[in-house]
Amino acid sequence: MGSYIGLFSSGFLSATLLPGSSEALLASLLTLGKGTPLALTLVATVGNVLGSILNFILGAWLIRFQDRKWFPASPRHLEKAGQWYRRFGVWSLLFSWLPVIGDPLTVFAGLTRVHFGLFCLLVGIGKLVRYSVITGVTLSIL
Repeated sequence: MGSYIGLFSSGFLSATLLPGSSEALLASLLTLGKGTPLALTLVATVGNVLGSILNFILGAWLIRFQDRKWFPASPRHLEKAGQWYRRFGVWSLLFSWLPVIGDPLTVFAGLTRVHFGLFCLLVGIGKLVRYSVITGVTLSIL
């Protein structure tokens, strides 16, 4: 049970703006046989999606402070990000698993009030595919 809790926590934290490496932990747990591949993949995915939901909520909450000096993005940056997001659309959330750009994508989805159900679906698909590939590659090496 500890392996699942640790993996869930790592997946959750890795999806926030905090650094983490849930992929390495998943591969390690698979290698050590510390759970079934399906369960480990699903636990990592759920933890990571919930971390992205936290980003979404923070983005939706923070936008009300956009006129404050401490707000992390200037109006110009928000507009530029909005143009990029409109260009690639909500489908870019399928890439929320990518390093560096994935976490900000989920925050920006909250800032722009993307439909929550669609957000969860697209982020969930992207992250499930990522963890499934990691599981498949790890198991093929064993």
